[in-house]
Amino acid sequence: MGRKKKTLHDYAAEFHDLAVKRHVVEQHDSEERTRVEILYCKSCEVPVRVRRDRILEHLASARHYRNRRLIKQQWGRKPVLVSAPSDLHLPIKLGSSSLTSQPPLLTDTPGCSVSSCSSSLLPPSLPLLSSSKSSTSSAATSEATPSTSDNQPQNFSSGRVRSPPLPGWATNPWLERTTNSVGVRAGAGGGAGLGVGVGLALFGVSTGSRALCHSLVVENGCQLLYIVEDQRWELEGVFSQEHLTHTRVLRSLDTDIVLRDQCVSGVVVCSPPDEASVIVLDALRAGKGVFCEKLPSLNRHIAESCFDEASRCGKPLVCGFFKRFDPALQFLYKRVHENETLGRIQRISTVSRMYPPLSVAAIKSSGGIFYNTAVHDIDVICWLLGESAPDTIFSLGHAFCREMAAVKEPDSISVSMKFPSGAIASLDTSQHCNKSCDQRLEVHGTEGSLQMDNRNPLGISDHSTSAALCLQDTAERYRDAYRELLRHFLRTLRGRESPFFTKEQYLWTIQVAAAAEQSWRNGSAVDLRNEALDTTIIKTEVQ
Repeated sequence: MGRKKKTLHDYAAEFHDLAVKRHVVEQHDSEERTRVEILYCKSCEVPVRVRRDRILEHLASARHYRNRRLIKQQWGRKPVLVSAPSDLHLPIKLGSSSLTSQPPLLTDTPGCSVSSCSSSLLPPSLPLLSSSKSSTSSAATSEATPSTSDNQPQNFSSGRVRSPPLPGWATNPWLERTTNSVGVRAGAGGGAGLGVGVGLALFGVSTGSRALCHSLVVENGCQLLYIVEDQRWELEGVFSQEHLTHTRVLRSLDTDIVLRDQCVSGVVVCSPPDEASVIVLDALRAGKGVFCEKLPSLNRHIAESCFDEASRCGKPLVCGFFKRFDPALQFLYKRVHENETLGRIQRISTVSRMYPPLSVAAIKSSGGIFYNTAVHDIDVICWLLGESAPDTIFSLGHAFCREMAAVKEPDSISVSMKFPSGAIASLDTSQHCNKSCDQRLEVHGTEGSLQMDNRNPLGISDHSTSAALCLQDTAERYRDAYRELLRHFLRTLRGRESPFFTKEQYLWTIQVAAAAEQSWRNGSAVDLRNEALDTTIIKTEVQ
């Protein structure tokens, strides 16, 4: 059985901006009539090709975005009440001369004038109301109503009245008039009754975390104004059509549109490190705060320049070390440092097994498993111990996946580290996990221990071959962490907090990840006290 081919009505049901239009074609020779159905856009009133990629491209175009905005503005306006002579009881046609003589009815709105708004964008059922006032009373109020002189024709065949344009901010909270220093939109009344949030732009949906993307659309403190993504089909698996109602989707070639928009105060970058650094620097120079989900760069000099540029511009640069914001790890950190119930820390063990596994291309583009996954556990261990880096590090790894072996990258690693305090830490990181992700952590001290197990509402551990009792992928496991990290970024944009991760912490963390990779490649331990790493290019390619 093959896949059922979608009909025009299926596409119209999936995309609410589309509809099916029927035409009757008459053959002159045979005088036969044939009914033809086409798929067309209701906002633009143009036919659309029956292909998903063409449909998505049209819905994401600037033309469609502009037409939808104009229609929303027209629907939000009240119709003009037109008075007609009582003896004729006929509607009056509004000429251009009568319209231009009415200053009270026209509002000077930049970008939307009476001449520019096509009548085809008006609702088809706009009512035309007539009054029982006499012609003398109408003439007495000629400044407030259209002219009813004898020179005007008395027929009005179109049956529609053009309503005066209002400012976009008066009818659409997404096009509000004023913007403060952090890009928070507010209406004329200071934001009362309107959606107030920090304007954000998202780069790189295809390589970003689903948990972070979900937080961007559900968080009340922000408004996702732009998405910059070349692979449009990736949006369907992350965002619903409802989520993108007020979001403009652009290609990477149109990045300047985002950076020039004063309503955008923050940029969320989910692109790989080799692409992220360019976006980070451009956004900072444009006066935007930056939240980089992955590493800003694997090059030490470029990474330093990103932090230095943020300091020079006075804008926050937040790195995506999300595990620090996990509620369970936050509680564990307080128990270790504030209550001191564990005594002196002796050993920390972490297990991070991803589910579902990342694609080979995603791992390769992010720098490999050491920089994609292990770097977060390295950060957590150093954070819990309060130490910047270990003295000695040793790594073992293997590529169980044939595709990973082809690119000379491991998919499962084990890293052991010894810190100056004497604490020993071990990392078990893998891209292979069945049924559900495996995220655990243990802290052992001189006076006790703490364990962070996998979340399981049933409290039952199932290691059989049957279906899992509680499936949980990695994005779902750390959804709360990404939400709290996003809120931290919003607070930094408002000036309430400083970025939790400093330049020095970032450089130390990726240096430890580089030492772990170097140990795996060389098959020997790396002493960070005596051996100098090539920190200019932290990530090295092996041919």
